[in-house]
Amino acid sequence: MTATTPASLTTRALLLDMDGTLVNSDAVVERCWRRWAERQGLDPAEVLKVVHGRQGYATMAVLLPDRPMEENYADNRVMLAEETADLDGVVPVPGAPAFLASLARLPHALVTSADEALAQARMGAAGLPVPESRVTAEGVSASKPDPEGFLKGAAELGFAPADCVVFEDSEAGIQAGRAAGMRVVGVGPRAAAFDPDVHVRDLTGLRVEPGADGTVTLTFAATAATFAAPSEA
Repeated sequence: MTATTPASLTTRALLLDMDGTLVNSDAVVERCWRRWAERQGLDPAEVLKVVHGRQGYATMAVLLPDRPMEENYADNRVMLAEETADLDGVVPVPGAPAFLASLARLPHALVTSADEALAQARMGAAGLPVPESRVTAEGVSASKPDPEGFLKGAAELGFAPADCVVFEDSEAGIQAGRAAGMRVVGVGPRAAAFDPDVHVRDLTGLRVEPGADGTVTLTFAATAATFAAPSEA
């Protein structure tokens, strides 16, 4: 159940996914994964339902459960190279430039399933600054929906999980944020189905206010956000 009344969240640190949250890379993702699906004899439409949020090898393991993981890792390396070279259509999510600018002096980290090269390429193509603190694919042993990435991001910033808010667009990412014990802001149309604490259509209408006590207040425009209703005791 949801309500559409103005609301805010108070936190101490923000952990930000990249694809679908800060950067719209759907055009590239769809091109690369359609080619992969066709090579595997899979229905591209079905493949595209599960690709978002996970590292490539983890998606392949879901789609081809009987295939040796070594083949998934090899295909993932090819996929990363293709995606890094293809930046056509990569643009910022509306509101992302102003949002990141407002976080410049506040605790925040990028937590993405992309590797470092892909993260640099896509953030650069979208004209967005790359956060100094970041957890990329090389830094974790398990892909989202495992919470490892978000827990590492919180630790790098020096905050407890409960003091962090996650921004995510995918089912796997939202599950990872929840498993880490963090509140989740869902961004974009994919996120709406997975009951984040707050859902926003994009990053416009989001105000970031630092407090004297080290907290950060996120205020969401009522016309652009949906808030989870409090659970009944």
